[in-house]
Amino acid sequence: MTVDATSTTEGAPGDRRPVRYPEPALAARAARVLRDNDTGAVITAAPRLYPHMWSWDAAFISIGLARLDVQRAISELQTLFRAQWRNGMVPHIVFTENDAYFPGPDRWGTEVAHDGPQHVRTSGICQPPVHAIAVQRVLEIGRRSSPADRADAERFVRDIWPSLYAWHRWLVEYRTPGSSGLIAIVHGWESGMDNSPRWDLPYAAVQPGTGLPPYVRKDVRIVGDPSERPSDREYDRYLWLIEEMRRAGYDQRKIVRNSSFLVGDVFITALFAVACDVLVELGKEFGQEPEEIADLQEWADNARAAVAGSCHSVSGLARDRDLRANRWLDTQTVAGFSALLCGGAPDEVQLKLLSLLDSDRWCGHPDLLAPVPPSVSPMRPGFNPRQYWRGPQWPVVVWLFSWAFERRGWHERARKLRDGGVKLTEDGSFGEYYEPFTGEPLGSTDQSWTAAVVLDWLCSD
Repeated sequence: MTVDATSTTEGAPGDRRPVRYPEPALAARAARVLRDNDTGAVITAAPRLYPHMWSWDAAFISIGLARLDVQRAISELQTLFRAQWRNGMVPHIVFTENDAYFPGPDRWGTEVAHDGPQHVRTSGICQPPVHAIAVQRVLEIGRRSSPADRADAERFVRDIWPSLYAWHRWLVEYRTPGSSGLIAIVHGWESGMDNSPRWDLPYAAVQPGTGLPPYVRKDVRIVGDPSERPSDREYDRYLWLIEEMRRAGYDQRKIVRNSSFLVGDVFITALFAVACDVLVELGKEFGQEPEEIADLQEWADNARAAVAGSCHSVSGLARDRDLRANRWLDTQTVAGFSALLCGGAPDEVQLKLLSLLDSDRWCGHPDLLAPVPPSVSPMRPGFNPRQYWRGPQWPVVVWLFSWAFERRGWHERARKLRDGGVKLTEDGSFGEYYEPFTGEPLGSTDQSWTAAVVLDWLCSD
């Protein structure tokens, strides 16, 4: 571990925090965040803003936890999958007893769902399918730990593989409408990139009805600067989509048929493709059913082809598709590099994307504190360096690209992203996201998934 231990000097308001932790101290702080956010049942996503378990957060969190305690990492994923719906969906929130978050379980009202779990309250939508990636990572770490950890991790893979297969099957069965082959989302929250400009056009067509129940937001009271968060007008649309789902009884076919919002998500589709690849590898090693392994191989191939088919003929950027308006969405965000996550696009397209990623439009922008991709190009109209998914840098997204590049054999590129991600977070705040030019942590601090991916990076050395 070689990060300079010298402290920076105090700067003007809004400048980067005046602390730079050497890597061993940064790892220790990351471990403490995970311990402090542990309720004994789950690791909450963040101590104040997100007091529940989020689906893709839990996957990243388990990766960091495995560096501390393999059995605790296994337990975190087991808790999430105990809330899996009977139809296979993994819900995006598993609620704890804490009521300091809106919309809470009463607003979701998933007790009307025929397929919902009976023993725990959840939301009624999903998030990106990164769980197989987390399971494989926990296995790798367990095998490098003690014999007991190795045995526990291998037993865990055998036990959870059928649930992972059911989750992937649900995405194919219920969320691949239309001819594009892209996995569809029925709410921007399912993408994990809640208010990304990717969704501006589809959201503009969502018209909240007069029956939208009143509400009081809690997030803007916790975050110091409300301008970092989605607007009230955006929240009206978010909540109207929930209301539509409730009225449909969370019947997935009705929702996909009638929801005001239906978009083929290229980023989720790319993650699904590579997660299927991972699940195939685990299935072959652990003797799972050949027919199910063949399903996963076919699903991975189809998803990879869908991502490649979405790539713009000039820029090479992958595109989402508005399935309601039957149009491609050409908004240039970090999701445009989805083909680099899963492969499958022609070599000339991938080379074009790598060149663009390195350029001053993205990681090579001269004013970036750390050379990692922001959520939107700093050179695009509408770029906002402080507002959620409209400009800030997200360490978890950096981790995903770093992991995928390492998997593809692009070791130097993976290392550069790893080093940039550590640099971004070296003040030890573990922000939810970061201002790209100053490195100021934004949203909530002590964010569990940020601490987890940093811990994984540091311990990988």
